[in-house]
Amino acid sequence: MRRRALISAGVGLVVAAAAPAHAGTRRVLHVRPGDSVQAAIDAVTGPGWTIVVHPGTYREVVSIPADKAELTVRGAVRDPRAAVIVHDNANGTQKPDGSGTYGTAGSATFTSAAPGLTVRDLTLANDWLRADHPDITGTQAVAAYTYGDRTHFENVRLLAHQDTLFVETTALTAFDRQYFRRCYIEGDVDFVFGRATAVFEECHFHTLQRDVAFTPKGMVFAPSTARANPYGILAVRSRITSGAEDAAYKLARPWVPSYETTAWPSLVVRNSLIGPGIDPVAPYTNMREAYPWQTMRFREYANSGPGAVISAPDNRPQLTAEEAAVHTRRTYLGDWRPYERR
Repeated sequence: MRRRALISAGVGLVVAAAAPAHAGTRRVLHVRPGDSVQAAIDAVTGPGWTIVVHPGTYREVVSIPADKAELTVRGAVRDPRAAVIVHDNANGTQKPDGSGTYGTAGSATFTSAAPGLTVRDLTLANDWLRADHPDITGTQAVAAYTYGDRTHFENVRLLAHQDTLFVETTALTAFDRQYFRRCYIEGDVDFVFGRATAVFEECHFHTLQRDVAFTPKGMVFAPSTARANPYGILAVRSRITSGAEDAAYKLARPWVPSYETTAWPSLVVRNSLIGPGIDPVAPYTNMREAYPWQTMRFREYANSGPGAVISAPDNRPQLTAEEAAVHTRRTYLGDWRPYERR
């Protein structure tokens, strides 16, 4: 696909109601194939803008800074497969300027630090493949890296392999909230991970087939919740499917980063359908032996499906009904209620 500079060319960036900003003004930018989503973001001059991405594939890296608050980025049509933002950097990919590699966070196709971000009806993907780069050992390749409070994704497809979705916070002491509704997220190793208070409602998690001889082939979740944060990742009324053989994947493992060794990872999966791809006997594992999963805040409640069968109760800590009443989207998200918007 031929790319061009959207601003300098003056092509494709259509502004609706571009008069001086004031309360109630609707400010909309349209991006079409051949144009740049990043250029549209750069053109945003204040809070409350909407960027409409028309059907097509946009191969670029997109970064939304913190000063683009209350921004909406959405597809022009409801089918999230129609508009795709994709790139192919990995942790170990060398930067063009020779300054080193990108690192995990830097590999992201889509990054946002903006508070109040809404993303709808899009696909965000990182199509970097291990098989194409056997010389690279840093194989994390992030599709979306989000670390602004009140981040809301709805009807979004997130596609990658290792570390697909990085739900992070603006600081070690921040409890930034993120809400994902009716999203599709696929990957293999730790593909939903991070420190944020993140609620996934009616989402579909899909584990990919991996051409490796060992098991587990990967894990769905790797939370790194701060010890002071009472809430980490919550998956509710969701489902987990797999393209791999039965029991090839773990549900989660705790991530205690070297830069935050006091982390106390928290994960609750409740009222969800867990398919046979998840090991029902031992659904959790360790990332490091120094931080065993049994000491973490891992709980389940009222799940169903072959991957949710409780055959070894010690390996599947369950919430009581009283505890489950606390682990809800309303408790996790507090005074921010994006689920009430329709």
